[in-house]
Formats: sequence, structure tokens, C-alpha cells
Amino acid sequence: MRGLSWSDVTPKPQWLNRRQLMAGGAALLATPALAKIEAAKSRFSTDAAPNTLSEITTYNNFYEFGWDKGDPARNARLLTTDPWAVEISGLVDRPGSYGLDDILKDAPLEERIYRFRCVEAWSMVIPWIGFELAHLLNKAGVQPGAKYVAFETLVRPEEMPGQTTRSLDWPYREGLRLDEAMHPLTILATGLYGEAMPNQNGAPIRLVVPWKYGFKSIKSIVSIRLTDTQPETTWNMQNAREYGFYSNVNPEVSHPRWSQASERRVGAGIFAGREDTVMFNGYGAEVAGLYAGMDLSKDY
Repeated sequence: MRGLSWSDVTPKPQWLNRRQLMAGGAALLATPALAKIEAAKSRFSTDAAPNTLSEITTYNNFYEFGWDKGDPARNARLLTTDPWAVEISGLVDRPGSYGLDDILKDAPLEERIYRFRCVEAWSMVIPWIGFELAHLLNKAGVQPGAKYVAFETLVRPEEMPGQTTRSLDWPYREGLRLDEAMHPLTILATGLYGEAMPNQNGAPIRLVVPWKYGFKSIKSIVSIRLTDTQPETTWNMQNAREYGFYSNVNPEVSHPRWSQASERRVGAGIFAGREDTVMFNGYGAEVAGLYAGMDLSKDY
């Protein structure tokens, strides 16, 4: 992998023209005025061409805003993201409520062009702007007894209409083992395509773990808790047979209702064939050692 910017793979005039063409569309109606973000290029970026801004912002899962892929773009305009704070608690030296401005003031922002693989067997390539989760955890001071990191999404049903239903047990919960959380590929993203994160993609701050299925990358985070026990996670609570705690991308372990051996690249066109899925979504050289000695057909 080599460090690329979105402008290396998508000519800026073409990208700006798409923005103008979408000016009246749902994606930007659901997105507040966005501030440009300056970020360093990252050595962890893939050289694959990113999906378009329109594809990324209009085709995604964010069940707090509805179950259809287009619901987040239609409904997320209601979400208030300023002010915003993240409560950091548990086995940390400096627990408390961390305002987003305080989190970002010394965060080493990078552009990370990552492959994104949904458990539903579709995929994208997304140019995130963010910083390593380890930076924030170190800022809070991880205590020796911590083994896991638990996350929760905002609960605000008056602005998140999907939460008015009992389809899931709100708040949305996710978790990582501490070594996964501290890995340099694991980031907290606050933007994409060089601008602040759109509401429908998890504004103002979300997790991105590129070697795991997309539902592990929890959105609109308000709580991070360090713990010595494995935390409950939403989809594992909903159906443990279908959704494990680790949820690493693994073409050799099928979902009980479909194969994970291949994927459909969003935006590839109706005549494009499916692509073979790669173990750990192509990040095996960096993360396979985290699971040495584990049976990933059982610890899925």
C-alpha cells in the first residue's frame, strides 16, 4: 500500500463538477455546510480508486435513520452534531467528557483510503479523514487491567427516527479487543473526501476498522469505555449465530444465509462481475498476527 490522496485518483475538477451536479440532491441536503479538512497522506492507504461521494453518501446502513440504504441520506439532516462530546470511562486514568474540539485539537489527522466490506457482501473504497484511535486512548490513559474497548452511538429518537422502533436494542453498541483498538489501522474518522463527515455517514466522529465487516465501524460515537470483560455488541446480541464478536472479513466462513467468498463493488456497473473477497479485506499482512493461534472458523 502507498499513500494516495483522493485527488490522485479522482481529478479535482471532475469531483467538484459532481458536487455541483448533486447540489440539489439528497446527499447534500442531508449534509450541513462542510468545512475543508487538511490532512496528511497516509502510508496505509490503498491505491484502489475510491467510490464517488454520491455513492458513499447515498448507499449505506445507519439504522438509527431507517432500514433502507437511502434512508440515512434522507433523514440524517435532522441530526445536531455541534456541540458534541464523547464520554470516556472505565479503566482509564483520565475519565470524563471530552469535547470534540478538545479531541481534535492535537489529533494527527490523515487521509486513509480504505477498502470497506459490508457483511451483506457489497464493498466500496472510501477516502476517510481521521486519526488513530490509539491517540485518543493514550490521551485518556489506558490502565493495565483494560482488555476491551466498548463503544455506544448517540440515542436521540427525536432526531434519529429509526430509534422510535424496537428493531434493535438501542443504543447501538460495538466493541474491540484492546490490541485491535490500538492497532494503527484502527481510526476514528471525522471526515471523508477532504471535508467534515456527512451526517448519514456517522458525523461527527465514527470508528473505522477496515479488516472487519462494516457494522463493526460504529457511527456517531458518544461513549467509549475501557473494560476487562468482553462487551456486548448489537448484532451479536440480536443474533449470535449470524454475527460474531470479531466479525473479521473471512471468505472461508459463510454467513448462515449467504456466501462471503465474493462481493459486489458498489458503482462497478451492471456488467461488472463479482470480486473475490480477500481474507481480512486485504489487510492480512498488517493484522493477521493479532489472531495467531485462534480458530477463526469458530472465533468469527
